[in-house]
Amino acid sequence: MTGKYMRSTVSVYRSYARLLLLSGLLLVNGALAAADLKEGQAAPAFNAVLLDGSTFDSASQRGKVIVLNFWASWCKPCRHEMPALDAYYRAHRAEGLEMVAISLEAPDELDRVMRTMKDYSFPAGLASSADTKGYGQLWRLPVTFVIDRRGVLRFDGFKFAKAMDLPTLEKIVTPLLRESTSAKLAVADPVSSH
Repeated sequence: MTGKYMRSTVSVYRSYARLLLLSGLLLVNGALAAADLKEGQAAPAFNAVLLDGSTFDSASQRGKVIVLNFWASWCKPCRHEMPALDAYYRAHRAEGLEMVAISLEAPDELDRVMRTMKDYSFPAGLASSADTKGYGQLWRLPVTFVIDRRGVLRFDGFKFAKAMDLPTLEKIVTPLLRESTSAKLAVADPVSSH
């Protein structure tokens, strides 16, 4: 081996090692942030500018059940679950259900996101126009979170390794919709019950 070839090979290995280290740090950082999520505790607040220009703020949705879905149009499982999410939303939005889908696509992919969402009735936004940092590094898609009427995280999508379907939504979300709004808010806010 010549010295020049050896230096080039060492340089490639060093670059590869840096890439692995950086990837590992990103995964650990994301895992740590995701580890902060705990079902049964207050869900991290989030907000987003939606595709129609309106703003969705989870803090102002108290008394409603929220389904927060992260997706991308290039993600086949994401596209596969969208009809089920939409059907569930259409069937239950009058019961106090809010659903918002946050696309991880870049702003220059806005047209693609809008084309994908045109057939669905629930709102969507881009991650670049949202503050969802409390949900950690999104290392896989799709991922869905469910927040109850009191703002408590009831379903951590990082623990669920498949796309949502109607039976899963019925099992997870429907019982939360059936809970009494006033009873749940009274428990969460003892000051207003005196």
